[in-house]
Amino acid sequence: MIRYVSQKQLPLEGFDTPPGMILDPTNRWVKLRDCLPWDELSESYYKTLCSNLGRPAKDAGIVIGAVIIKHKLSVSDEETVEQIRENPYLQYFIGLKGFQAQAAFASSLLVEIRKRMGQTVFDEFHEAIIETVEPRRTKKSVKASDDDNDGNDVSNSGDTGSNDAGTAMEADQSLADELPRNHGKLILDATVAEQAIRYPTDLGLLNEARELSERIIDELHAKSNRAQKKKPRTYREIARKAYLSLVKLRRPSSRKRRAGIRQQLQFLQRNLKHIEEMLTEYPHGTPIPIPNGLLRRYWVLPHLYQQQYEMYKTNTRRCDDRIVSISQPYIRPIIRGKPGKTVEFGAKISVSLTGKGLAHVDKLHWDAQHEGHDLEAQVEAYKKRYGYYPEVVIADTLYGSRDNRSYLERKHIRFSGKPLGRPPKSTPENKDEINRLKAQRRQEYRERIPIEGKFGQGKYGYRLNNIRAKRADTSVAWINSIFLVMNLLILVRVFICLRNLAAKIASWVTKKSMPREIPFARDCQFISNQNFYLAARI
Repeated sequence: MIRYVSQKQLPLEGFDTPPGMILDPTNRWVKLRDCLPWDELSESYYKTLCSNLGRPAKDAGIVIGAVIIKHKLSVSDEETVEQIRENPYLQYFIGLKGFQAQAAFASSLLVEIRKRMGQTVFDEFHEAIIETVEPRRTKKSVKASDDDNDGNDVSNSGDTGSNDAGTAMEADQSLADELPRNHGKLILDATVAEQAIRYPTDLGLLNEARELSERIIDELHAKSNRAQKKKPRTYREIARKAYLSLVKLRRPSSRKRRAGIRQQLQFLQRNLKHIEEMLTEYPHGTPIPIPNGLLRRYWVLPHLYQQQYEMYKTNTRRCDDRIVSISQPYIRPIIRGKPGKTVEFGAKISVSLTGKGLAHVDKLHWDAQHEGHDLEAQVEAYKKRYGYYPEVVIADTLYGSRDNRSYLERKHIRFSGKPLGRPPKSTPENKDEINRLKAQRRQEYRERIPIEGKFGQGKYGYRLNNIRAKRADTSVAWINSIFLVMNLLILVRVFICLRNLAAKIASWVTKKSMPREIPFARDCQFISNQNFYLAARI
C-alpha cells in the first residue's frame, strides 16, 4: 500500500529540533536535500509497489535517503540506522518532520529494498538526475517537428503544381537544420565490481563443501527416523587434520596438493552418498527438514564435486561455468590480466560517462564477456536518454572492432581510436593533416582519464571493489546505488554553481550593471544554456 507525501513540503525552518539545537543551512546534507528531485525519484520507486494491497510502505523519501546515506558513508546496514538515529541532519535529509531518538526503521528494511529495486528503477533515477543536471533538447521538440512535417506533407499533397524541385530542396534543408544532430561525447569503459568473497582455491572449496555436507548429515540424522540408529561415519577429524597439514605448508608441492585434493574428493563423495540415502525417507513433494540457506548450498555441492573431479581427472585448472563460491554460485572468475591481479571475482560492468561526469551502468554480466559487444546498446541508450546520438565515442582499442566501427559510421558517429589498416604515408601535402589527427587522438585518449577516475572513486571511496551483498539481484542494486551516489555529487556541484550564479545575477540586476561576458558561467563547466536561464529565474 502506498501513502504518498510530497517531498517538497519540508523547509529547514519547520524541522522540529530539541531546544537549543540550531541546524546549519550550509550543511552538506541540507544542500543535498535541496537539490535532489525527490518527487521524480519517489514516483520511480513507487512503481515497484502495489497501490492498494499490503501493509503501508515506508515513505519513499526515507527509503531512498537511507540508501544514499549508506553508500555515501560506506557503512553497514546496522550502522546506517544508528547514524540516522543519532544525527538530526540525516533525519532531515530522509524527510522526517522532526528529530526523534528512536530508530526510523529496522536495518533489515535495507535488504528488502535491495531486493525490490531493480535495474529499471535505477535507470529512471539516472534519467531524473540527467534532467536536473542538463535538461535535454527534448523529444517533444523532435516530435513537434515531425508532426509539423507530416502536416505540411498532407496540406501540400493536393497542390502538385506549386512544389518545384527548388522548394523541396529548401524544405529538406530546413528540416535537416531543425532535427537534432549528433551532440556530446560518450566515454565507454568496463571494470569488475568484485564481490567480498574469500579467494577461491580447489582445496579450500572442497574443504568447505565437506564441512557443509557434514552439517547436513547432522541435521538429517537428528530429524529422521534413524535418530536411534548409528549416524553414518564421516571421518571428519581425519579429513580436517589432512586439510590442515597441507594448508599449513608454506609452499606445498604439486604432488602433495594433488594428493590432498584427491583425499578431500573422496571424503566429499562419501558424504554425498550418505545424504542421498538419508533423503530417500522423504518422497517427492515432501519438505526436507533442512534450513533454507543450508538447502540452497546443498544444491551446489554435487555440481562443485563434478567440476573438481573432472579437473582432477584431466589434470587441468579450468572448466566451463566454474563455481568459485558455494554461497554465491553465480560468481565467475574474470581474467583481467592486470598487474598484481590477473583474475577478479565479481560482476563485469560496462559503464558510460558523459561530458558532465554522469556515469551509468549500461550492462552487467556475471560471466566473462568482451566489453566491445556492449557498444551498440550503450550508444542506443545514450540516444534514448538525450534524444540524439553522441558526436564521438571515446573508448580504448578493445571497442574498435570492425563491426563497431561500421555501426558508428552508419550513425555518423566518430570513433576516437586509431583507424584500422596501414597508416598513410607522410607527404608534404598531408603532413599537417596527419599531425592534426595524431594530436586529436592524443587529446581524446586523455579524455578517457575521467572514467578511470570514476572507477577509482567508486572502488576506493565507496567500496565498489567490495560488494557485500549475498544475492545476484541485491548485488546489482548495491552497484547501482554506488553510481547513484557518485552522480549525486555532480548534482550538488551543479546546484552550488547555480546558486552562486543566481546570486551574481541578482547583484548585477540590483546594480543595473550586467556585464557583456559572464566569467562565472564561462569558468563553471556545469553551466549550460538551459541551466543559465534556470539560474536567472532563481
